Amino acid sequence: MNETKHLLETLKRCLRARGMTYQRLGRTLGLSESSVKRLFSDESFTLVRLERVCAAIDMSVADLVRMASGPREVQSFSLSLEQERTLASDASLLALFYLLLNGRSVEAAERRLGLNARTMRGLLTRLVEAQLIDVDAKRRVHLHARLPIAWRPDGPVRKLYERQVRAEFLQGPFTGSNETLSFHSAELSPASVRILLKKIDKLAADFADLAALDMQAPTRDKSSVALLLACRPWVFSMFSAYRAKAAA
Repeated sequence: MNETKHLLETLKRCLRARGMTYQRLGRTLGLSESSVKRLFSDESFTLVRLERVCAAIDMSVADLVRMASGPREVQSFSLSLEQERTLASDASLLALFYLLLNGRSVEAAERRLGLNARTMRGLLTRLVEAQLIDVDAKRRVHLHARLPIAWRPDGPVRKLYERQVRAEFLQGPFTGSNETLSFHSAELSPASVRILLKKIDKLAADFADLAALDMQAPTRDKSSVALLLACRPWVFSMFSAYRAKAAA
């Protein structure tokens, strides 16, 4: 795939992630839906028009180029075992690392966590010593990691926090305007399970795309959002006894 085609494929992915249809985009650009489709099929974008399309979904051409330069697949980033131990040793340290990963400045993270300058300097020093970040003279952070992080299944971070996170996350009623909880159980063939897992991977990729799009958005326009994806062979305990009787 040539660079232009790859750039436009990335742009189309961003449009889908934002829920921007060709019809809505056409109204923004003063074009018909068919004209917008032709722009993509003919790859006939001028720089000015490309900037207008990007602006319609609150991103810049630079953001688009950066996203297009990365792989489409969700490539999880792994930390060393020692780095995980360092983060698991201090809840404030892990919280700061999370905020920095999500594009918060040092000042914004300091306010969010309610830390004084001395405590923040200490935490930043520990992250630098763990080779997770670098900090320049103007307190700008350069990350040596990126989202999503692939925590070790039996590692210190997951052992310490995952059980608590699961319990707290699922405690809510999921009735808010930006909340949803949907549970489904059925008997599926191996082929259907493979298809389902691919769809879950795609949703995870869409989530990563949105996170990348919003990385530079103002803090006041963002809120912390969690997405739990899970799929495994499972029988509800209420019914497992009946299955055992039927098998007997």
